[in-house]
Amino acid sequence: MQPRPRILFLDAYDSFSNNITSLLTTLLDADVFVLPIDDPLLCEGEEVRRNQNQDQNQNQNGHPHHHPHHNGNGNGNGNGNGNANGNRTVHGNDATNGTATNGSLPANGGRTSNGPLTGSGSSPAPSLSRLVSELRHYDALVCGPGPGHPDHEADVGAMRLVWQLADADLLPVLGVCLGFQSLVAAHGGKVGRLRRGLHGMVREVVHRGSEGPAEDGERDREGDVFRGVGTFKATLYHSLCGDVGQAEVSQAEWEAGDARWRPLGKCPDLIPLAWVEEEHGEDGLGATERILMAVKHRTKPFWGVQYHPESVCTEPEGNKVILNWFREARRWNEARRRVPARDGRALARAARKPSLLSRLAAAPPPDAPPRWWETLGAKPALRSLAVPLPPGVEVTDIVEAVEGRSVERIVLDSANAAPAASRADVRGRYSIIASCLDEALRVEHHVGDAYATVTASAAGLSDRAPLAAYGGVWGLVAALHEARRVPAEGLEEEEEEETPFVGGFMGYVTYEQGLHDIGIPLEQPRPHRRPDVSLSWVTKSIVVDHVRGVIRIQQLTGQGEEEKEEEQQEKTTAGWLDKTASVLRSLGAGDRTLPDAPESSPPRKNGRRASSLSLRAPQPDEYETKVGICQEYIAAGESYELCLTDQTTIARPVSDVAVDVPVDDDDVVPRASSTSPPPLKKRKRQQRQEEQQQQQRQDSWTLFKTLRRRQPAPFASYLRLGGATLVSASPERFLTYDRAGLCSMRPMKGTVRKSAAGDGVTTAATLAQAERILHVPKEEAENLMIVDLVRHDLHGVCGAGRVRVPDLLKVEEYRSVFQMITVVEGLLPDASADLASPCAAPAAPAAPAASDERNGDLNGHAKKPPPEARYTGLDVLAASLPPGSMTGAPKKRSCEILREIEGRSRERSLYSGVVGYMCATGRGDWSVTIRSLFRWDDEVVRAEAAAEAADEDQATAEKAREVWRIGAGGAVTILSTPEGEREEMFTKLSGPLRGAFGEEAFF
Repeated sequence: MQPRPRILFLDAYDSFSNNITSLLTTLLDADVFVLPIDDPLLCEGEEVRRNQNQDQNQNQNGHPHHHPHHNGNGNGNGNGNGNANGNRTVHGNDATNGTATNGSLPANGGRTSNGPLTGSGSSPAPSLSRLVSELRHYDALVCGPGPGHPDHEADVGAMRLVWQLADADLLPVLGVCLGFQSLVAAHGGKVGRLRRGLHGMVREVVHRGSEGPAEDGERDREGDVFRGVGTFKATLYHSLCGDVGQAEVSQAEWEAGDARWRPLGKCPDLIPLAWVEEEHGEDGLGATERILMAVKHRTKPFWGVQYHPESVCTEPEGNKVILNWFREARRWNEARRRVPARDGRALARAARKPSLLSRLAAAPPPDAPPRWWETLGAKPALRSLAVPLPPGVEVTDIVEAVEGRSVERIVLDSANAAPAASRADVRGRYSIIASCLDEALRVEHHVGDAYATVTASAAGLSDRAPLAAYGGVWGLVAALHEARRVPAEGLEEEEEEETPFVGGFMGYVTYEQGLHDIGIPLEQPRPHRRPDVSLSWVTKSIVVDHVRGVIRIQQLTGQGEEEKEEEQQEKTTAGWLDKTASVLRSLGAGDRTLPDAPESSPPRKNGRRASSLSLRAPQPDEYETKVGICQEYIAAGESYELCLTDQTTIARPVSDVAVDVPVDDDDVVPRASSTSPPPLKKRKRQQRQEEQQQQQRQDSWTLFKTLRRRQPAPFASYLRLGGATLVSASPERFLTYDRAGLCSMRPMKGTVRKSAAGDGVTTAATLAQAERILHVPKEEAENLMIVDLVRHDLHGVCGAGRVRVPDLLKVEEYRSVFQMITVVEGLLPDASADLASPCAAPAAPAAPAASDERNGDLNGHAKKPPPEARYTGLDVLAASLPPGSMTGAPKKRSCEILREIEGRSRERSLYSGVVGYMCATGRGDWSVTIRSLFRWDDEVVRAEAAAEAADEDQATAEKAREVWRIGAGGAVTILSTPEGEREEMFTKLSGPLRGAFGEEAFF
């Protein structure tokens, strides 16, 4: 049996790379391996140093050290350290097609490849001999897309060596986007700026296709990978263009057709194969722009395409080009009797990441016995009761009745589930309430620490779990979750079908944890000790099914206790279930006295409002300037789209009651650390602190009730966990996954404000009007770029051919805005769905559709891994942070740029992170933290004492003000306008700001 062909993919840290490897795998029936362009293993002497470091780390930590590029976090989400070739500023005085674009990035635009935008130093460059040794293992090579410019060595890394290969070392090569530009630049062409970038634009690719032979006969068409290809449109993601001399061709010669298909003066070895002709007559940018789309080398097996064949919006006819290229590649290999080596060790890794559980299984077993956090509550059993949802009872009523005295709360609320709450066509079905959080096991991690804090307050236990033993915080979470997993056979049929959550982890992950996960370092030491991951293992929970009108009360009870404790544990469980059921049944008796949230804070005796606000909003002109800086980065090829954000702060009295808060001369007053539980000293002091926390919690709870009434949302949440308080009306689901292994993401980009008197331009009154406003190139491009990024994230875990897009660019209605969303789905490699019909390579180039195209199937080549190597939804979560809809693309480079523009010292924190749960059964649901406000207990600002303070306690309260933060922003593209982005940011800000604080909040 002939072995499957092997293709090497050189990854330039693009956020679409996994989509290309998937397309190559499914379309060509090939095995694809990935190697970063700056992998240290390509450098002379690096492997010796790596092996020495690995031995040293294994001796010190008792576990193997994984190379940063081979730990499953590559392809745009890697932790690899890029080559640092010193600071540079990207200047825009590039001539393309006879047109010059002037401008330059700000002085802080210097950056290192795939690392921080500032910094200096150097790393070893890739070695040609090491690259040649690696290439002998493969049938062909693909040089992938990425940010940057081909003239900058750090942006292309090993790609520049490919074009220097000696004849004896040649192999067939396809360059895509940046890889294509590198090919052009290496053979005499220039790469400069387009008159206007085309990121996310869909254009028809002009080629000769099936037309007859050119004037010089059939030989002129040899190697033309567009031969036999029909008309198709493709997605473009570039602001730079290859210049081979096309501007020097007269219009008459161009229209005659022959000139455009012949080598031009600047690049005699490159034959043009395809073009896009961009009309600029109506936008004032001049005549038609001739944009080179594809070339082939005259004598060497080098091809390149500027467009993105893997994009969901590139039409399936374009797949023939990839098939034709690989047919030419194999023909070239056969003619020269080139056979890839099957011996020796290759440096590249598989395109799909290893699972978190497989990495744990690969680690050597520890000498010490299991730690307490690995066994406490393990192998739980589920008990539950169901009661009817009383008419008129809302989620907030249930929380107040059951959790009225709780200091901490987590509520995931489908606030718009009630039909009367909104006209919106998006409905949530379930609301989930965590109960008895003071009894829950908690995991907290602060980026920069080598450990996570694990606490079980009810058992009096707290310890530091070393992350090195688990491969990171997500390995620790995976280990804890696996030890407490509830198998399907442990559930009743009704429980399995009717509830999304029976217990498990609930909590939040910050944006900064996501930055760390993709290899972007944070400044250390950080100015606070706040957790970036805070997850509680919830064993007591309440799930409200708004569709069926049922409340399910649930408890997980750990097994393995001694026999003498089992009977008492069962009694305790039954007691809590029955007591809670009794309380919930009584809510329908009509004697409730639960007040509605007030419209605004009540006045004090002196006539002033109790919670007067001090608001600091972004300055419009400063925000517009930042938009302009974003667009300069985009025009320079550094990013395709940048999700710019800003923060508004609201300071108000800590509470409307007496508090004991120290105030000093600093603007910010730190209080107790939010990463450790309060010390258990004097009983009276503890009781007082709990009462104060409860009063503050009730105040934020009032904000939540007000916001959910004014801005109902399908993924609303209230979280009071440790030192964090979050009040959210998020409309955006980030990720959901079920027990069968089906994962779904819903990127949301494109917003228009709702108004009864919609003008049809900036506001809409109806869904149809909103669709007309949002279905325009600028808005669709915003969404499309994030859709392709999300597909990349899913492909990195699910594997080739296991991702699809069932809903593309759909407009949905919410209470105050209309939003454009897309649904992207993927199947985990060990999913229980049907894998009996793997994607087969087409027998002939008959316009095949790749398996991950819109409405395609989800079957793939992947075989089910063994149980100890299972993939779970947690793998997707860990691989996808921070949410792509909050970063832009490519993700890593965009995040680096955004940190420079937004301020390296300013953290987004909870905003742009995620909130949700991972159920003990294997399900999970996470929302993006937008349209939200949050605060931290350790952030208090000083204000002037009130002259009319009634007493000393009240004066203290007036001095000490809690700080609420609201983040808002939007995706900046090349088609954005500073005014439009400013308006979108303030539109998004006004929802949570006025929704929570009412008319007192103005800017």
